[in-house]
Amino acid sequence: MSVRDRTPRPPSAKYITPEGAKTLRDELAWLWTKERPRVTQAVSDAAALGDRSENADYIYGKRRLREIDRRIEYLSKRLDVLTVVNELPPDRGRVAFGAWVTLEDDDGAEQVYRLVGPDEFDAKQGLISVDSPVARAVLGKREGDEVTVARPKGPATFTITDVRYRAI
Repeated sequence: MSVRDRTPRPPSAKYITPEGAKTLRDELAWLWTKERPRVTQAVSDAAALGDRSENADYIYGKRRLREIDRRIEYLSKRLDVLTVVNELPPDRGRVAFGAWVTLEDDDGAEQVYRLVGPDEFDAKQGLISVDSPVARAVLGKREGDEVTVARPKGPATFTITDVRYRAI
């Protein structure tokens, strides 16, 4: 399979929370001011030792520099196109970007999620991408509404028990 045979990735949402934008800006600053200079110095030191063809520190360092440069380029471009969502929606009873949503399944188990941008999701912390199936199912809904989420193992039905716009 060549690069041309791959199906293009679907476009991701261009929204981010203020916290997510700060995290990305902090990562970019750290890469530029701390990590890249440190790795550059390590590569320079390894190159000074002589034969570069069998110098693992040199080879690894060059590879790490390419990774850092790719990440810097990605973050720079991505931060340029992202829209930071600072404002609360006019109707705080509806689920929108940035909302904390509590879902209850048929067994009464509750799960709390926050709808965030695709650049900041972390399922372990309850942060789910606004592009995810769960988020798409709850967007625009209200407390008390039932939603069905399409999952690989079959559809699941949840009831929205709470919608908030501040951390719980």
